[in-house]
Amino acid sequence: MSVVFFCVFLPFAFGHFLSCMLRNANAVLAPYMQGKMALDAGEFGVLTSAFFLAFALVQLPVGIALDRYGPRMVQLVLMVVAGVGALVFAWAENFPTLVAGRALIGLGLGGCFMSAVKAISAWIAPHKLPSLQGYLIAVGGLGAAAATVPMRVLLEHTDWRGLFTTLGGLTACAGLVMWLVAPKAAPPRVGEPPTLKSVLAVYRAPAFRQAISLILLPHMVFFGIQGLWIGRWLGDAARLDGADVAYLLYLSMAAVIVGAIGVGVLTERLAKRGIAPLDLAAVGVGLFMLVQLAIVCNFEPSFGLLAVLFTLVGTFTGMEYAIVAQCMPREHIGRSATCLNLLIFVGAFVVQAGFGQIIGLWTPDADQRYPAIAYQVGFSVLVLMQLPGLVLFLLRRRPVECELRINTPKEAYEIGPLRPARQGEARLVR
Repeated sequence: MSVVFFCVFLPFAFGHFLSCMLRNANAVLAPYMQGKMALDAGEFGVLTSAFFLAFALVQLPVGIALDRYGPRMVQLVLMVVAGVGALVFAWAENFPTLVAGRALIGLGLGGCFMSAVKAISAWIAPHKLPSLQGYLIAVGGLGAAAATVPMRVLLEHTDWRGLFTTLGGLTACAGLVMWLVAPKAAPPRVGEPPTLKSVLAVYRAPAFRQAISLILLPHMVFFGIQGLWIGRWLGDAARLDGADVAYLLYLSMAAVIVGAIGVGVLTERLAKRGIAPLDLAAVGVGLFMLVQLAIVCNFEPSFGLLAVLFTLVGTFTGMEYAIVAQCMPREHIGRSATCLNLLIFVGAFVVQAGFGQIIGLWTPDADQRYPAIAYQVGFSVLVLMQLPGLVLFLLRRRPVECELRINTPKEAYEIGPLRPARQGEARLVR
């Protein structure tokens, strides 16, 4: 187990750490970059969300590559691409080059989380997947936390260009370490080749469809808002200075760590008592929407608490990965999870860029702060987007067959109460 921890978990988890840090860096960099590069709220929203769009576009190829070539080789290539993107971003002199660099970073980091899941799942029991993904999300929370107060401290000793130059080199080195130290897993079972047809089969799986109908939009909102607009909301609506915003963002990312581990453990324990993961996810989605409604109410004394609650409760949306992975054959975990990532990150791009366009409808003051009403309208739109999914889940709440029609030996995916049905057996989950 110690070999798995040091040679598999740590290298791939560090890649996910870097991914989350680079994804959330712009929340702290905004005051440093907007003045120097003369970017308004809409442009900065597009710049930051370019990460999500590139991340989304690479998901299906990454999923197929993970199943065919394995995470060691895939991550070596992708992390080098991300390192190059960080260097392009660091030395960009105009908006299009900034967007290109940010997009390259997103493209290169597009496989970090699922490469980690794929690599570690080859060495652990499948029923441990919820806890595993909780630990990985917690490591990602550490990376996001590193993009707050620690990054602000580093910016006292260098500028954002020097910071991204260093991060670019570190990212490329991380990919090399994964390739050098991670053991080679057993070759995948020879069977159905990874084709477009097999990818579409993932989208047709009933459990996949029901999970995304409830959790997908909240997950998009969580990713799209957490990485940029929560910080801007604290600075603009709550009128906090940069140091206070960075500290609250740090607490918010710490809440991600607590929430991710807690949700993973809670999911496993409640499943033993017959409570379906999707039912727990519905409770989490409801709480997440209540936090957003509280933000709409604009009660100033609660701003800091709401920022922390947004990320703490938002970790419930990460249950999608475990729900979907438990219904898929092991050799299809890579493509099934990246199919999910494709939807999440396309949506996060739309949410992040669209939210910026809504905020940009108002005129900022002399300090480039947008009025609170702009954020109230923006969060109201987000709540209205998420509400139908929760209402439909409650109205149509019934067992759904967890089945993907791919011929696979039962021992390849014997994963307990959420495994797909074998021939002649009806296996239902909520």
